[in-house]
Amino acid sequence: MRIGLLTDGGYPYATGESRLWCDRLVRGLPQHDFDLFALSRSAHQEDQGWVRLPPQVSRVRTAPLWTPEDGTLRGSGERGLLARLVTGGEQSYGRRDRRRFAEHLTALATAICTPDEAGTEAGEGPGAELFTEGLYGLAELARERGGLHLALRSEATVRILEAASRARGTGRTVQNATVPDHLAFAAELERALRPLSLDWYDQESLGAVDLCHAASGGAAALPGLLAKRFFGVPLLVTEHGVPLRAHYLAASGTPYGTPVRALLAGFHGRLTTEVYRQAAIVTPGNTHVRRWQQRCGADPAKQRTVYPGMAAERFGQVGEDADRFGPAGGGDDAGGPETLVWVGRIEPAKDLIALLHAFAEVRRAEPGARLRVFGAPAEGDEATTYLAHCEALAAQLFPDEATGAHTEGVSPVTFEEIGGPEVPDLAEAYGAGGVIVLSSVVEGFPVSLVEAMFCGRATVSTDVGAVVEVIGGTGLVVPPRNPKALADACVALLRDPERRARLGAAARARALELFTVEQNLAAFRGIYLELISHTPVRREADTVDAHGDPLPFATPPEARLLGHWTQPGPHLRPQPDPSTPVPSWAAPGTRLPDRPGEPAPQHTREPEPEGVCAVAAGPAGDGDA
Repeated sequence: MRIGLLTDGGYPYATGESRLWCDRLVRGLPQHDFDLFALSRSAHQEDQGWVRLPPQVSRVRTAPLWTPEDGTLRGSGERGLLARLVTGGEQSYGRRDRRRFAEHLTALATAICTPDEAGTEAGEGPGAELFTEGLYGLAELARERGGLHLALRSEATVRILEAASRARGTGRTVQNATVPDHLAFAAELERALRPLSLDWYDQESLGAVDLCHAASGGAAALPGLLAKRFFGVPLLVTEHGVPLRAHYLAASGTPYGTPVRALLAGFHGRLTTEVYRQAAIVTPGNTHVRRWQQRCGADPAKQRTVYPGMAAERFGQVGEDADRFGPAGGGDDAGGPETLVWVGRIEPAKDLIALLHAFAEVRRAEPGARLRVFGAPAEGDEATTYLAHCEALAAQLFPDEATGAHTEGVSPVTFEEIGGPEVPDLAEAYGAGGVIVLSSVVEGFPVSLVEAMFCGRATVSTDVGAVVEVIGGTGLVVPPRNPKALADACVALLRDPERRARLGAAARARALELFTVEQNLAAFRGIYLELISHTPVRREADTVDAHGDPLPFATPPEARLLGHWTQPGPHLRPQPDPSTPVPSWAAPGTRLPDRPGEPAPQHTREPEPEGVCAVAAGPAGDGDA
């Protein structure tokens, strides 16, 4: 089948989220053809280029969401601007189109500004109906007129948003929005709705795929919503994180005021609910994400938890050595059973400050213990400053120690990067210690924890995100922001080598069973077949050749059956209740007279089964058929 893979800021670009997972999915399912529809997030991402694509990728369509539009109007236009609204294709709106635009945008803005009443289920109520009416109305207008770029940045848009925020029933925060707030939100709304103005919605693009698979919710799933709306293509949504939660956290770091953040939260909340409502299947990456999706309106019957597959072979050697010799059995002075290891990106969410304070407690109980921190700061000045702060704290808590008066002092805490002569790769970093520590206060799916499990290492982790689900009893879990509990758990494992070995072996077995690439591919292979069997897409373009002549055998014989061919036959359908009165003219075997006054003919033969293939429903042994 042909899969339309929808990405936002990831594959096929060399940098971005879900890049490795998408590449493994495409390469691991060579029996399917993939069309990539990718949204880029920055000029830097596009400059990095694409990864090498496998031959099953038939074509790639890309669109940037970061480029500013020329001639953008920010509410400073002259009077009568509504009469001169233009689209991205510079095609003027007529009176009817202007009225359609105003109606649909008003419905969308009303849904964003007006919260649902208490007790209303997600996806229910008038707000959800208004949002879908406005969203799909704008999409149809953009498809007909070539785009909505300048229309969504116009003075008319700002006036509609202002009127919607002042209407009865809106929250106090939204009502306090000023004109600059409405201008800022209009700019963000235009950027979020840019997928509506793409030229992907025709029979040669998204209309030609059998299934749309969105690698995340939000903007990536928006083209999938329109493909289902215009062509009936089923939509599959995969989320390894929680995009809505990410929007909430990202909004707090923007210079926007509270009204703008409230409006953005309203839009993304409505869009997330609509994506879950329209998706045929939603595949969360763990139970933590699954619960978030249900809170946002996802139907539990549509959810299939599929853990992200990871390459276990790169950690095979370290894991096998742990099985034979025990964790860190062959360690040297640089590492060993008394060494704690932390691996990851250095940023405030990882809470290395608490880890350093916990290690101070560990050193009091086990003076020979060491802590090795492997990683580099995440992008941004905040992460770089955080790394410098952690290094300064480590130098203060653990001054260089010397074994004698003429030896050089060495700190028990080191900050290292992977790729040097001592630690050439990631697997060696995990093999450098006996216990792997995770000290995060915010975590989604703990990738570093799974990698440690592949290496057969015992772990001590904080109870955040999907940590408990991933560990499953093969490691110790403590509350976050609790250095004392973290230190006690580390000391318990450092003092008990046999327990470390048991936990490490159990962790490796669990990781090989649940978190490999093979299990991930097998799950999606089955989901693809399940979706296409329940929602077959029939397009007229598939039944004719390039000259418009019919293709032989293009239409399956099942399509000629009366009714829906996936429904059970007459012999499997429930029989009607005999006590229910049935009109005489509707009784089985009864035929109306050909002319008024003529008695109905009498038949002794049983009525024919329904459908052209009904002979297959007869009792076994009735003939050679």
